[in-house]
Amino acid sequence: MIRYLTVLTFAFLGAVPALAESFIVVQSTTSTQNSGLYDAILPQFTAASGIEVRVVAVGTGQAIKNARNCDGDVLLVHAKAAEEKFVAEGHGVSRADVMYNDFVIVGPEGDRAGIAGTSDAKAALTKIAVAQAPFASRGDDSGTHKKEMALWTAAGVDPTAHSGAWYRETGSGMGATLNVATAMGAYALTDRATWIAFANKGGQRIAVEGDAALFNQYGVIAVNPVRCPNVKAEAGQAFIDWLLGEAGQSAIAAYRRDGQQLFFPNAR
Repeated sequence: MIRYLTVLTFAFLGAVPALAESFIVVQSTTSTQNSGLYDAILPQFTAASGIEVRVVAVGTGQAIKNARNCDGDVLLVHAKAAEEKFVAEGHGVSRADVMYNDFVIVGPEGDRAGIAGTSDAKAALTKIAVAQAPFASRGDDSGTHKKEMALWTAAGVDPTAHSGAWYRETGSGMGATLNVATAMGAYALTDRATWIAFANKGGQRIAVEGDAALFNQYGVIAVNPVRCPNVKAEAGQAFIDWLLGEAGQSAIAAYRRDGQQLFFPNAR
């Protein structure tokens, strides 16, 4: 399965020439891209700073690998344990909470596993496994995939033992995986922001939501310039400070799709 690398570029035309040439690379997730968040907030940062932001949108696992290989100035992902390990190993300077939302389990109207309307993710996954109902997994070591596997473990189920049968691993981003789930009439775990922004819902609907285990925290990390001398530390830190400050947090809170707030700022 081919993994697509998407780079979004935003420039502020009114910036002075020296700053117009300044840019940083942010290694981030497909969920923040698919939701449209960066389209909404990055031009505001560029307008305030003159710094262009280029986002590499991949799964969290790949984003961390890219940052570890010095292919980026800032890391913004959603797998806290992996983020803390990244910092502990010296690849990142420090980690800070930026925003949160939640995950939901979506599924077909037929609801073969009988989980619609419940709020217990562990019990829902157990029912899906017992019913051998189709489940589409990203299977890509993304933050969403890491959360999914943690939930299966809590349910005492190893879905990979059924890979290719009722459990299908797409090796793709969230949008592509939701397309597969829609086509198959399968269940899937998705972040709520991508689900709200997703157009091809077909007969799919949210089946499970509201479980504390579905909490989805995003964190931001400056890549360590000691490990990576090519890092644009000053510009990268300027972006982080903006995200964690009043302007960035307000921009995140203001972003909506179909009247719904997708991310909730919680920088401390």
